[in-house]
Amino acid sequence: MTTLQRRASANTSENALVSRLKKVLPDLIPPLVAIAIFLVVWQIFSLTPGATLPGPIKVVQDTWILIGWPFYDRGGIDKGLFWQVFASLQRVAIGYTLAAIVGIGLGILVGTSKLMSKALDPIFQFLRVVAPLAWVPIALSALRQNEPAALFVIFITAIWPILINTSVGVRQIPSDYNNVAKVLQLSKQEYFFNILIPATIPYIFTGLRIALGLAWLAIIAAEIVMSGIVGIGFFIWDAYQNNNVSEVILAVVYIGAVGLILDKLMLWLESRIVAQDQK
Repeated sequence: MTTLQRRASANTSENALVSRLKKVLPDLIPPLVAIAIFLVVWQIFSLTPGATLPGPIKVVQDTWILIGWPFYDRGGIDKGLFWQVFASLQRVAIGYTLAAIVGIGLGILVGTSKLMSKALDPIFQFLRVVAPLAWVPIALSALRQNEPAALFVIFITAIWPILINTSVGVRQIPSDYNNVAKVLQLSKQEYFFNILIPATIPYIFTGLRIALGLAWLAIIAAEIVMSGIVGIGFFIWDAYQNNNVSEVILAVVYIGAVGLILDKLMLWLESRIVAQDQK
């Protein structure tokens, strides 16, 4: 490649970067300005007489080691925030996956069978409004161990939006689709993969997104109650017990950031699968 060609290639890459920045900046500036205003107001509030909540500057000063090196591991529960979040995410992954499998399966069953819907829907509607914390003592009493109890709390919290949205999606399949299936004499397997699943995918993903957020909330609540297990929820409770409010605030920032990333990942996965399904 000649010097002229290299310069042309560099200019093209530079122009593409500038063009991308021009597209992204209008979306980035408003939230950045809002965050800056929030931090300034928070800092001013923390300086008022009698304020007990540390401001953002104080939080950074108090937790600088945790921010700078979240990967430390001194054994036991004395671990950095990376490992605390990682432990919580492992529990969420297991409980959420089980909830997705069972929820989608039961949702399809309830959506396709009027008898099962009449029999099970009242039970589902009753159980779904029970708060995650209410399940903690029941899970501990039944399972006797913190880890399985935490997984059960995630499962029982996350399953309902998946189940309900899936069953609604099955009921909303256009009658024209069902008529075409009858005309073509599709087998149950062909109907399931070619009609039912593609038609209910948007509803399923709506339930999956809601359930993912609830699962992340549930594990935080469960870990706060269940002592002695590594996790971001227990980290918050331990910091509070030791009067380290700055560490609590830092952990809340981690929780919000991880929750946002999980939601965006699920949204990206939904867009890819739906786009593939429409081809």
